[in-house]
Amino acid sequence: MRHLIDPTDLTVQETEEIIDLALDIIAHREKYSEVCKGKQLATLFYEPSTRTRLSFTAAMMELGGNVIGFSDANSSSVSKGETVADTVRVIGCFADIIAMRHFKEGAPLVAAQYAKIPVINAGDGSHAHPTQTLTDLLTIKREKGRFDNLTIGFCGDLKFGRTVHSLIKALSRYHGIRVILIAPDELRLPGYMKYEVCEKNGIPYREVNSMESVMHELDILYMTRVQKERFLDEDEFDRLKESFILDPAKLRTAKKDMVILHPLPRVNEITQEVDADPRAAYFRQVENGKFVRMALICKLLEWSKGGSDKEVISRNGLIVDRMICSNKRCISATEDVPQLFRLVDQEHGIYRCAYCESKAK
Repeated sequence: MRHLIDPTDLTVQETEEIIDLALDIIAHREKYSEVCKGKQLATLFYEPSTRTRLSFTAAMMELGGNVIGFSDANSSSVSKGETVADTVRVIGCFADIIAMRHFKEGAPLVAAQYAKIPVINAGDGSHAHPTQTLTDLLTIKREKGRFDNLTIGFCGDLKFGRTVHSLIKALSRYHGIRVILIAPDELRLPGYMKYEVCEKNGIPYREVNSMESVMHELDILYMTRVQKERFLDEDEFDRLKESFILDPAKLRTAKKDMVILHPLPRVNEITQEVDADPRAAYFRQVENGKFVRMALICKLLEWSKGGSDKEVISRNGLIVDRMICSNKRCISATEDVPQLFRLVDQEHGIYRCAYCESKAK
């Protein structure tokens, strides 16, 4: 059984197989119109979503399949206290594949431990968003033609931005990647990401607090929203917010072929005047999301044929029930699941939660 919980669940070869299939779908859409005929996709969305949920729905329908599920957990048995484990066991009786969005970090991993059908993480808290990463990679491929030798600026909320975390992980496996982190001190990339993803993989990075100073270096600018609610001092937010708003003036020194990405929704971090700039690819990015999810559904169903009904997530190499996760947003803090940890730094004895990547308590 194959699942997609984290971008690195896929090898580089498997990732590129999905990207190549998405490109073929774009070129020959009629060829794929009945590939999933008779198949059911369950969209289990425990928190609001527009693009991701509708993208999965459109993807399955264009493949000739059907969609069931819910877009509000309060309208399901979750409101009665049903656990994620029980929900996916039930849904497995009706569907062939699951796409899950959850506000608790690690919920899709729990689902994958109990489901007898493939599970796709459609976003879990501030942890990961691997299908957005595939969307970003397809967009980069179509806009730049390559994944190697790129300088990418990530701007905005880098601390809680799951799309940023997932994309940096995926890009760390390619050659010649340079990362520039543009964020206020309050929203900088977490230290474990810098050390365990960038430094361990030899990815050069630097942190700045102004996009103008680095704009001329960038091949890709990945914008995210600077979240006012993350600041303890509102005056500090007001002082900094203009530094992280992209407008035509800030693009004056940018390369002619630079690409502007944004996972959306945006608030005011990209002005509407930028939309007319040919470098603005964020709405093309949305459409790419549908095609790459079509490819992902096809591949997971193909890879999972003949899979075992046994537990599908191996606990080999994991420490079980000997430590506690320190993250209150982790699924292990609220549901009766095994406490799972992996050793990430033997020299310093650092263990991280398998569900949310927080340090062991």
